[in-house]
Amino acid sequence: MTGYKAYQGNQVEGAGPLGLVLLTYDALYKSLGRARLASESGDIGMEANQTGIALEALIELSSSLNMEAGGDIAVDLARLYAYMMRRLSDEMYSGSTQALTEVMSLVQTLREGWQQLDQSAAAQSSTAAQVASEAPVAPRMAIAGGLSSPAMAYGL
Repeated sequence: MTGYKAYQGNQVEGAGPLGLVLLTYDALYKSLGRARLASESGDIGMEANQTGIALEALIELSSSLNMEAGGDIAVDLARLYAYMMRRLSDEMYSGSTQALTEVMSLVQTLREGWQQLDQSAAAQSSTAAQVASEAPVAPRMAIAGGLSSPAMAYGL
């Protein structure tokens, strides 16, 4: 195993559920960028390969949604992922990068939102830990359970 592959494995193993969502968005964005570059250079095989990787990432994100706990947010994300998959599938081999660019923009926006949620959860966890250490047992449990509703889309 190369050093880079070992690093990637450690990164995945050490990531919490929200971290895994972010890593999936990162992989998705990279594959879309590679597909766009391949399309621009006329490398149809590479475009198809990278678009396939992007579709796999979208399927993973979609299948990981917790529809019961996530409610409307999970439903909206599922619809958006389905839209992105259609856009990529419909324009594959067209020679156009319009769909790739559009989906990249959507992925970037979503990833930024999840990153902010991750930072908020970390800050909340840090504050909750500080407050909980001084609180009686019952309030500690209430403080520890407070993730935002978008995280519920993935059952986080």
